[in-house]
Amino acid sequence: MGQRSTQDALTVKVHRGEGAALLAFDVEPGLADGLAGFAVERITPEGDVQPLKNRLTFDDPVVAQTTPAQRRALARPTSEAPLQTFHWVDFPPRVPQGTFSYRVTAMQFAPGSETALQPGPQTQVDVDLRTPPHASFELGFTRGYVSSQAYADLFHNAPLAPTPQTIDYDTRPFADQYRWLGFAASRMVFDFLAELEADPQLTVDVFAFDFDEVAILHKLAALGSRVRLFLDDSDSHVDHDGKHALETDAHALIASSAGADHVRVGHFGALAHSKVLIQRRGGTPVKVIAGSMNFSLRGLYVQSNNVFRFDDPEVAGRYGAAFDQAWTQPLASFDTSPVAAGWFERSGDGLPDCAVAFSPHTRPEVSLRRVADAIAGAEESVLFSIMEIGTASGPVMEQVLKLPQRSDLAVAYGTTQKIDGALKVFKSGAAETPFVPFGFLKEKVPPPFDREIATSGIQLHQKMVVCDFNGRRPIAFAGSSNLAGRAETVNGDNLVMFADGAVATAFAVEAIQLADHYRFRAIQRAATSVSPLRLKRRGEDWAHDFFEPDSPRSRERTLFAR
Repeated sequence: MGQRSTQDALTVKVHRGEGAALLAFDVEPGLADGLAGFAVERITPEGDVQPLKNRLTFDDPVVAQTTPAQRRALARPTSEAPLQTFHWVDFPPRVPQGTFSYRVTAMQFAPGSETALQPGPQTQVDVDLRTPPHASFELGFTRGYVSSQAYADLFHNAPLAPTPQTIDYDTRPFADQYRWLGFAASRMVFDFLAELEADPQLTVDVFAFDFDEVAILHKLAALGSRVRLFLDDSDSHVDHDGKHALETDAHALIASSAGADHVRVGHFGALAHSKVLIQRRGGTPVKVIAGSMNFSLRGLYVQSNNVFRFDDPEVAGRYGAAFDQAWTQPLASFDTSPVAAGWFERSGDGLPDCAVAFSPHTRPEVSLRRVADAIAGAEESVLFSIMEIGTASGPVMEQVLKLPQRSDLAVAYGTTQKIDGALKVFKSGAAETPFVPFGFLKEKVPPPFDREIATSGIQLHQKMVVCDFNGRRPIAFAGSSNLAGRAETVNGDNLVMFADGAVATAFAVEAIQLADHYRFRAIQRAATSVSPLRLKRRGEDWAHDFFEPDSPRSRERTLFAR
């Protein structure tokens, strides 16, 4: 999962994410006084040495009006512009098989200078970012960063689809963008579909909500009668009040290739909200893909989402039973069926210890009490990314809203997309929390992302909670469930618990990098010419807060590097 290494007064720990590494730094207090920050070099499995770069410098002010192009021009190696933070999430541009090494140097201010640097203690940690820790389970994330410096650098804010979008446009001009934005999550889905293409004995059952990703649609259509599709038909997915829904075209496409009797529509009490692919052989489920990611353009390439895959007949069988219940029985009977009665536990070789629950339930506590109890019982940390908190209710939301007052936790923060049009970042121990209004994002991103913002589209679409990832009892929850009380009684959803350190850590790294990304955007938005962003010089004592006894930053520093 990653190493921890100490050399002289410097400690570095690397936590393994999915295609990403969380680097945690610590120094002995005596080194903090003259500490300028940290320089990091990434050493790839092929042996290439790649210095990480910083777009903040000692001399160049960054304000809200600073453009992406201007910030790109500021990038300097961290040996010249060190990282003035005690953790950093790194996304290598390529993630080949093998071991990545990170060489970290504590950079110090040279005697008598405000900005000149000299190297201090140095150490190195190693991590494999490609090989899944479990042979029969894989986890992946989308990048969710169409609104980012990286997307501007690589693709110059190019649009993601023709206007108007259809279900039969040529995706080849967008292939590089889709590959980068979809990251591991899209690869996992297309690998799953490739297995179906290659083996005519396999069939697939599909639960779909948003359903307009062109390549996925046409790969499924090519399977003909080997596909069964259960498609949500709530208002947003049918032609309604003069608005055309692409899901109606998707319905027609799959029905024409598989047969009308291979497509069914419905929406339980409110939504058929699962996003699931189930492979069957001879009618028996063998593998399943699920998570928060809709099989749609924005699901794969705009939103922050997760996908997980179980190559396990027992877990796949549970999903298959949920599909069969919805396919063969009245939807109104789902909440009283054995499928929705509680959690189904699973452990075994090649799998993380896990459990899965399917909704709708007769009571939200059937699924949500376990999540709420895990948050309430967390000993050190709670990290999350939940689509909606502000107006939702139920036992999970009650516990999440208590987190800013939880002085017993070393770390408690996350991200949420509020329905009032803002992205909010909670930070442990902080009375005030920064907001990023959609208007600021709209100025920085290309279509169709800005169109989604203007029409209440969702960017932060994860539904995950992680407790004590670096502690004695790590646990994570994820799936399609929005974790809200009423939704668990009216939506068709699935929710998975992972009682596993490697999986919890991967979700934690994702939660941390999302919080860091939006926290920085909020800070940049508030920066002015009077109070710009730049690196702190000698005497400005940037590290002080990280060593203030029992401060949020001090607790975070010691927990992450432990």
